[in-house]
This record gives sequence, C-alpha cells and structure tokens, in this order.
Amino acid sequence: MAVRMELSRILIRELNDIQIIELRELDGERSFPIVIGLPEAQAIERRLKGIDIKRPQTHELLASIVRDLDAELRSITISDLSDHTFFATLDIAKPSGEVIHVDSRPSDAIALGIAGDVPIFVEEHVLEGAQSEEF
Repeated sequence: MAVRMELSRILIRELNDIQIIELRELDGERSFPIVIGLPEAQAIERRLKGIDIKRPQTHELLASIVRDLDAELRSITISDLSDHTFFATLDIAKPSGEVIHVDSRPSDAIALGIAGDVPIFVEEHVLEGAQSEEF
C-alpha cells in the first residue's frame, strides 16, 4: 500500500555534488532523505519558487509534452529501493483514462510534478526500507 508523502525540505550545497531532498509522511511522522544531483535540486527549487526561465529545460519540456498529448500527470510513486537507489514512476493518465507508469528517477519525477502540486506516494516497503538505511 502506498503512503502519501510531501516534499518537506530541500538542501542545496552548490559546492558539493550531493544535494538532499526530504520526504515526510503527510498524515504521520515518518520521513527520509533522498540524495540527488545539483541540477535536479536546482530544478525543484526553481519550480517551487515559480521562477520562469527563457527556454524549457528537461522537466518543462516533459511537462509540455504530457500536456500537449492531452494526458495528465496524476501522481508520482516511489516504488522501490535497491542498493541505496530509489526507483519511481510517473503515473500518467492518457486521454482514454488508462494510467501508464513511466520509469523515472525520484528527483526527476518530483521536479516535474512539484509545480503542479502532483501527489507523491511511497510504497510501504520502500518507506520501511528507507527508515532502516543509513545515508
């Protein structure tokens, strides 16, 4: 069963290769960090702040493709954790109503969905695994 989460904070250190986002359980107290790259962290921060850029970057490009295909990003699901690596899907509803699950890095999925307030879910086994991992 998936648990609804929210982005609770983003830690950007521009002089470091490791950036961190933290997800927190919406109706609970559990949280966990995900290590991401600087470009993804900056994209998430920019989209959170509503900062427009002159030309679309990857996340804006993908958002416009989904929109132009009359599809909708319904949710983001962090679906697995293996060898300290998180796996996610973009849960996209096609015009027919069919929902497809597109493989994604969590950082890219969150960067894409954060501007549209897309819900984030984490599978229970991933949340349990993340609680026991050392980062």
